[in-house]
Amino acid sequence: MKIALIGNQNCGKTTLFNQLTGSNQHVGNFPGVTIESKVGYIYKDKNLELIDLPGIYSLSPYSKEEVITRDFLIEENPDVILNIVDATSLERNLYLTLQLQETGIPLVVALNMMDELEKSHLSLNLTRLKEFLKVPIIPISALKKEGLKELVDQVKNVQQNFSICYYSDDSKLYPFIAESENLIVTDYKESKINRLFITTQILEGNLEFADKYGIAQDTIDKLNKLKSKIEQSYNLDCEAVIVNFRYQVIEKIIDSCLKRETFETEEQKRSRKIDRFLTNRYLAFPILFLILGSVFYLSFGVIGNTLSTIFEQIIASFISFIDVTFFYDVNVVLRSLVIDGVLNGIGSVLTFIPTILVLFLFLSLLEDSGYMARIAFIVDKPMRFFGLSGKSFVPLLLGFGCSVPAVMATRTFNSDRERRMTIFLVPFMSCSAKLPIYAVLTAAFFGNKAPFVMMFLYGLGIVVSLIFSLIVKVLFKSVPPPFVLELPSYRFPSLKSTGMLMKERCKDFLKKAFSIIFLATIVVWFLQSFDLQLNYVTDSSVSLMAMMAKSISPFFQPLGFNQWEIISALITGLIAKETVLSTLQILLGSIDTIHQLLGPLEVMSLLIFILLYMPCVAAFAAIKRELHSTFDAILHMLLQTSIAWLCAYFFYVIGGLLI
Repeated sequence: MKIALIGNQNCGKTTLFNQLTGSNQHVGNFPGVTIESKVGYIYKDKNLELIDLPGIYSLSPYSKEEVITRDFLIEENPDVILNIVDATSLERNLYLTLQLQETGIPLVVALNMMDELEKSHLSLNLTRLKEFLKVPIIPISALKKEGLKELVDQVKNVQQNFSICYYSDDSKLYPFIAESENLIVTDYKESKINRLFITTQILEGNLEFADKYGIAQDTIDKLNKLKSKIEQSYNLDCEAVIVNFRYQVIEKIIDSCLKRETFETEEQKRSRKIDRFLTNRYLAFPILFLILGSVFYLSFGVIGNTLSTIFEQIIASFISFIDVTFFYDVNVVLRSLVIDGVLNGIGSVLTFIPTILVLFLFLSLLEDSGYMARIAFIVDKPMRFFGLSGKSFVPLLLGFGCSVPAVMATRTFNSDRERRMTIFLVPFMSCSAKLPIYAVLTAAFFGNKAPFVMMFLYGLGIVVSLIFSLIVKVLFKSVPPPFVLELPSYRFPSLKSTGMLMKERCKDFLKKAFSIIFLATIVVWFLQSFDLQLNYVTDSSVSLMAMMAKSISPFFQPLGFNQWEIISALITGLIAKETVLSTLQILLGSIDTIHQLLGPLEVMSLLIFILLYMPCVAAFAAIKRELHSTFDAILHMLLQTSIAWLCAYFFYVIGGLLI
């Protein structure tokens, strides 16, 4: 069975998917966590394929995720739709349920968060709700794994299509709907999709359905005349008439099935009280800066730096043990490859796992608590000044972790202009792969001031991106689209979800360290150990790597650094930014010797260039895929590297004048 898991954003859909499939998809208290479909098997049963589709509010294609979900239903022909509904927000969730019912695909409703419904002084008459919808409804709590067995049993046994009769409640609209259905009967190609859904989609203006299902042009003309009659009868746009009708049905259901002692749940009351401070007109930004400043200071300073120092000592002891025990009297080339190339190269990167995990711990806590959505709301107004909306904030913040998922997160944008702009700005956000480079170089040159220098670099990336977007806004007179965001209730972060995210990040980091970085360190070692005639050299300045780097060194001369070792590290950084550090470790023997090559001003110029120049090949591939254009992706990379060069140049020149 092919089962489509569909529901509103932030209704517990990914949590249910994880519970049923044993998957480790990221779960967050933030709308839009799922940006593409994911597949798993219910309780590992290969006969029960579950597809987790993006969270949506309707099947009318106003956003890309709604297009993905709707197209999946009509093209992939799932056997069952598993519609997860937030029991505490029935008014909002049932609109999608009614549309799913119109498709005619067998439907099972999972009524989630029933435990929270009881805490919220709400009373739901489940029997009456089933009578209204005429579909199986199973009460569950995905988080607590309650009701899941009954849900799976119902999904496996559902076989028949369910009749849809609620349009007949409106005697004024029903004849028009019935007449529209009759018009397309002769042209309609047989499909699992009910004619009612095709009819309502065409009446709502989605004419691609007419082409897909072979509706002739003369039939479309008749439907258009019928639309005009509907609009005259209601004095409203036809789409608005159908939307209003669905909400009238929902209102009847709510009035009949739901009784409430209060119009606010306990969570909503608590959230409103907290928001008096966190989204206050005057306090919001000071609190935001205090929270984010604390996150970065603790991650890069007090906690992260301490743990990384301990981890560094452990790795250094391990490498020393391997060297003394196994390579005491071994061939010099082999020892150089294993100790100087592989172990020192990878070890220099691995020491920063604790810092990266601490950063992701704090970001996960902010997301799970519901505060991340508030940040997007808070920054919407100032971001509009720069030609963006609060929606851009989410991918940009993800960019501090990794540019690849950040670029993919723009798929949910309705505005192509804002999507393209955000994709371009994402690489300016300093990804976690650059963190080890900052940590080592700032600690070597700035001592106790290192955390503040790192915060300056992160802030500079944001400032540069905003200035660029402002220039684009002025030049092209672009206006950001309206921003609509659902603010979830505040919740205590889930330790399981947080641990899962940290585990996945650590796994990704280790996978990269022992694949891309491993191969890169071997390549770097080879290039710096052999000359053009493939003779092993002890002086790296005559190696293949030195020859390549020296050929482009004049390009970097105005920035204050043109040493071939530094340029070589920048080149390998295109594979993965972590390899900048491992390359320096291999070429210099020890990072401490970088003092012999650069001073503090030159190091700051280098750090600014590393911050802003083109991202790794994985991010480039993601940008190319999302823009559907190799030319545009290359243009992005060239423009970004040019901006990096200019920023580093101005800093070096102005810094030199001041000093």
